[in-house]
Amino acid sequence: AAGMAAPTRQERTACWGARDEFWQCLDSHADDAAKCEKLRRAFEARCPQQWVKHFDKRRDFLKYKKKLETEGYVPPEAAGKS
Repeated sequence: AAGMAAPTRQERTACWGARDEFWQCLDSHADDAAKCEKLRRAFEARCPQQWVKHFDKRRDFLKYKKKLETEGYVPPEAAGKS
């Protein structure tokens, strides 16, 4: 299937660029996806669908991690080091 072909370097760069713009937009609008809809569509248009799913999960994970950091959750392995 043509859809399964690995993206070229150019396509990867376009995908990552679209993702970064979309994420920056989310960051500056407190994750209000409605304000970033155009960039979201560009992101989906430029990236393979599996990548979109992967990056969405990744963003959720990074947001979760940041939340833990800002709210001061200390993982057990870091507790003994202070």
